Amino acid sequence: MFGVLDALLRETGASRVTLRHGDGFPVTDEALAPGTPSIRDEQTVDLRKQPVAIEVSAGRQVVQNDSAAAYADPAYQHMLEAYGGLAAQIVTPVIRDGVVAAILSVHQLGRTRTWSDAEIEACRGAAERAGELL
Repeated sequence: MFGVLDALLRETGASRVTLRHGDGFPVTDEALAPGTPSIRDEQTVDLRKQPVAIEVSAGRQVVQNDSAAAYADPAYQHMLEAYGGLAAQIVTPVIRDGVVAAILSVHQLGRTRTWSDAEIEACRGAAERAGELL
């Protein structure tokens, strides 16, 4: 799985790529740019109540160029801080047998950015490959 995540990290030039699967969608795999903190052991965020996770759990990809502006909810804003200053993200459902089996996230820390169509599509492709490997 790391090969899929690492390739997506290189292709997007982002800070972090994570794969979450299992009950409550904990981070099970991640690829990190140099100096980027891991969120594998982060315990203060309840992902089940986060608006992006709710959207992705329904099978929809979420693309945010400015994550801080997306939701004013205090729990969401806490998540951005807890994840190292998450500023922009692409979050994509990993579908297996017609069900959301995992969540693939690409995070940009410290600065907003405009994601290209190619980067958004690369996330979809990586989610498909991850689904085949699960």
